[in-house]
Amino acid sequence: MLEFLEKTRRFLWLFVELGFLTILSVILIYLILGENSGVFVTSVADNVTKFANGVPTPSLIGIGVILAIIYLVMQRIR
Repeated sequence: MLEFLEKTRRFLWLFVELGFLTILSVILIYLILGENSGVFVTSVADNVTKFANGVPTPSLIGIGVILAIIYLVMQRIR
């Protein structure tokens, strides 16, 4: 059962990485081509910009602190 959960976790993490890589690739295309990059690329870039502007600064700082704590704990466990 634990082996199945580990395989599922790896598969889901791979899916997340592929999605993140896709979004980064679309943003790179937008940065290179600008407004002439197409409707899909422009809409993705607009959505990412809206999301980034919609997140308040204290939330970003909080997420950064939590990620730093998780990183430090994981380093100590090893």
